Amino acid sequence: MAQNVGATDSQIRTVAGALAGFGSLAVLEGALSLPTVVAPVLGLVAIMMLVTARVGACPIYSVLGVNSCSRSSSPSR
Repeated sequence: MAQNVGATDSQIRTVAGALAGFGSLAVLEGALSLPTVVAPVLGLVAIMMLVTARVGACPIYSVLGVNSCSRSSSPSR
């Protein structure tokens, strides 16, 4: 899969993934008063955000034709 997640997008995904992971753990711990079913959903969101940030490719971006990489970092044709 071609890289379609830029540096800024990757940083945002990393922060969002970390927050979702902490939120998932907080729900399981009882620190957040949300239904328990929210914990695995937040956990999956965290995993997806962190993986796409690390790999640099997002399947949803591919389907939608979105590319957040800057033009200067993409290979020239």
